[in-house]
Amino acid sequence: MPDPTAEQVPDAVTVRPVRGLPEFAPGDDLAAALATAVPDLADGDVLVVTSKVVSKVEGRLVPVPPGADREEARQRAIAAEAVRVVARRGALSIVQTRQGWVVAAAGIDASNVGRDALVLLPEDADASARRLRDRLRELTGAVVAVVVSDTFGRPWREGLTDVAVGSAGLPALVDHRGAVDAHGNRLETTQVSVVDELAAAADLVKGKLAGVPAAVLRGLRVDPPDPDTGTRPLVRDPGDDLFPVGARDLLPSRSPVSDLVPRPGELDAVAEAFRVAGAALPEFPVVLRYGGEEAGVVDVHLTDAWSVPAALNLGALLAGAIVQLHAGGWATRWEPVGTPGGSSLVGRLWVGSAAP
Repeated sequence: MPDPTAEQVPDAVTVRPVRGLPEFAPGDDLAAALATAVPDLADGDVLVVTSKVVSKVEGRLVPVPPGADREEARQRAIAAEAVRVVARRGALSIVQTRQGWVVAAAGIDASNVGRDALVLLPEDADASARRLRDRLRELTGAVVAVVVSDTFGRPWREGLTDVAVGSAGLPALVDHRGAVDAHGNRLETTQVSVVDELAAAADLVKGKLAGVPAAVLRGLRVDPPDPDTGTRPLVRDPGDDLFPVGARDLLPSRSPVSDLVPRPGELDAVAEAFRVAGAALPEFPVVLRYGGEEAGVVDVHLTDAWSVPAALNLGALLAGAIVQLHAGGWATRWEPVGTPGGSSLVGRLWVGSAAP
């Protein structure tokens, strides 16, 4: 890893597209095609290649038979590639893949490929990048770095950008933690994802519709890491993830559960769920109490007079709390109680495990 106190800033970096590449198919020699298309490949160059062409030559394709519903095939492929559903709305799924990436539709692509196939992400894009780097050195003698890129969306931002899903010959992260800036401030958290920056820069000359799947960057000063861990450092440790659950698909337990089995800890779980949900409604208090002698029941009381705004706020608060409970593995049933203008008790929340 480079010394964070001795950052190397290049005088200039050039980015140029690799044109003239063929339509690739399983078994094709991608490295040979790139070596022919870039005869002046030199030591220190960074070659950025889209994951789609890597997947094509590696046979990472899902066939779609004639007459079959392509969207159904895509949904089956997403389910097969996903290890965790992070969020879902209609047909759109944000999932975590086996490679660790959190991405829409498991990174499965239906563009720039015939109607008879879907393209999966490479099985191991870091290994793909290493093989491509070694093969290019064998063919050209040049010692280059390789980045395998794919197009991702970003949380809380519109628009797509290319990021790295595989790399070889350069560090994925440049760690500046511990360095001191020009004003004497010690950097505590700064780690720069160099490979993502390179993937995005390369996409400026590749584009989504131009049919140019590769680009060469020249002028960047990078030292090959030892050991070369590829893009693994970019996968965030679950313990450091502030949003580990997201809005998961709650359909299996979204409907009220008629038969619940109580289990210990329900009041603490409900209190925590309301605390998290209430962070968005800090001026809307409720009171939670055990619901009499029956286990697994929590009474929800309003402290303010009943009104239309109170009803709307309560609905938002309940929805958020129930999502939190379901994400934590609890099953719920909400039973409204009382009428406007009556008791402060507005309903009972049953919490537990769904009976077999």
